[in-house]
Amino acid sequence: MATATVTSKGQITLPKSVRTKLGVEAGHRVEFVETDAGFLVKPATRDIRSLKGVLPKPRHPVTLEAMNRSLSRMGRVR
Repeated sequence: MATATVTSKGQITLPKSVRTKLGVEAGHRVEFVETDAGFLVKPATRDIRSLKGVLPKPRHPVTLEAMNRSLSRMGRVR
């Protein structure tokens, strides 16, 4: 079993074996999810492909000209 010590600033260093199994590296984020049995630590980073299908497909394609006209009406493009 891997263990970590909490510093005076409330920080911990995940042991290498845990980082490897979670697939996290420096700069990645982790989530602490509360369960009935305690806390679950899981990576908060996701592969971009996991977002596929989150948004509905547009009903019809929009041209760049139509996007620019819309942005112009909002005062965002000149």
